[in-house]
Amino acid sequence: MDKPDRIVGRDRQWGAVERFLFDGGFDGPLRLGLVSGRRRTGKTQLLAEACREVGGLYSVCVQDEGDLASRRRFAADISGHLSTTPTSADPPDWETLLRSALEVAERTTPRGRPPLVVIDEFPYAVAHAPELPSILQHLYDRAQRGSGLTGRLILCGSALSVMHELLSGAKPLRGRVMLDLRMPPLDYREAAQLWGITDPQVAFRVHATVGGIPGYRPLILGTPRSVAEFDDWVITNLLAVDFGVFTHSEVDYLLREDPRITSRAIYFDILSAIAAGAHTPTAIGGAIGRDANAVRYQLGVLESAGYISRMSDLLRARKPTITVADPLIRFDRLITAPHLGQLEFGRAARVWSSAAPTFRSNILGAHFEQLARDWAGRFAPDELNRPDGFGDIGFATVQDNAGRAKHEIDVLGVSGRSITLIGEAKATLGRRGVADLARLDHIADILRRSDYDTTDATIVLFASSGFTTELEQAAAHRRDVELVDLDRLYGG
Repeated sequence: MDKPDRIVGRDRQWGAVERFLFDGGFDGPLRLGLVSGRRRTGKTQLLAEACREVGGLYSVCVQDEGDLASRRRFAADISGHLSTTPTSADPPDWETLLRSALEVAERTTPRGRPPLVVIDEFPYAVAHAPELPSILQHLYDRAQRGSGLTGRLILCGSALSVMHELLSGAKPLRGRVMLDLRMPPLDYREAAQLWGITDPQVAFRVHATVGGIPGYRPLILGTPRSVAEFDDWVITNLLAVDFGVFTHSEVDYLLREDPRITSRAIYFDILSAIAAGAHTPTAIGGAIGRDANAVRYQLGVLESAGYISRMSDLLRARKPTITVADPLIRFDRLITAPHLGQLEFGRAARVWSSAAPTFRSNILGAHFEQLARDWAGRFAPDELNRPDGFGDIGFATVQDNAGRAKHEIDVLGVSGRSITLIGEAKATLGRRGVADLARLDHIADILRRSDYDTTDATIVLFASSGFTTELEQAAAHRRDVELVDLDRLYGG
């Protein structure tokens, strides 16, 4: 089952679905699978294409639709798959419908293909029919005992809390799901391919604003081809209150989608505090007038939804640093939300001009550091001929007792007591020079004196604006030094 060309990236995810569908033959009992991921990550496209490849039955649930309407819609999809006219009578119960869908898929699937049923946005149906997981457990268990029910059933959803709860504790489907596929955003190189951007400077800026979410591509007008076009692209899309990808509206929708979030105001405040530089529960609580314990639940919700992330210092036992993981949410909290009134008056160009320093320092700088860490973990093992990788990749702080100073390391690779990579990442206007290399050499010496093995450590300087001639000449004479600009970061 070849992955269609119109799906960008997703090789691993497509391969997982293919194995779930084909491995082990088609005569065995029913298999269950889950596919989850935040809104617009491409779950529907992946599963719709899989259905197209094998002739499967695809049905999507609708938000705020009652149970009767949901069953009626599902029954109509079964009839449509058979190319028959749905009856006007009320649809049967869910158990009968699910059994019917699997039997129809088995009868209509072409020879040599596995019978497949996909129920998209499954949490919408569960909201009005909470018995659905138990019904699926009953059907699955009977199939394992030889009831004759075969095929593959995939449940898909964007409400991550609901999807993950299906497999928690003693829930009915725990231990019964073979495929548990979670769809992350595209990586930054795949995102550039999605947008058709070949200029790394432009690709970097676009990824820093909308990330690797495929669903934004068809909603946005045009693609910037140069840095000069990027400003107008932001103004006419992300800051345009009348368009669907207006960042404030999109973030509001993302929060509405999680049923755990009943009052969005505190979540907006927390995200704003994190984006502005509050990185611990105490600091976040203080920024919004609450104590740390008052925001722990909300932080857990945001983290499980993939909107924030926690990173720990790799060398010191410290509290994790909390950051906004979603670029579009960060952009909204730092650029759009503070100027919402001006944007509604049509002053997007003026807002964007005044926000330029914030965009460069608070967005591009932090995003470049994250891309550098992503490169070190994802691409550097192959591109630097280190097939075993660089161990854990993250950041760290080193105390220089002799110099009475503290040094922050943007990118660090650690394997046990061995330091595998030491890197600095700067998205500044100026080129990086030999002083930056000297600083990293000094940090390596501090780590060596702290009983870390730095024998095979690679020193990496990341710079969005390139390097001075002196630094390039110095690096050319050292096998342990790598210079990574945006061209190289993007695989050039």
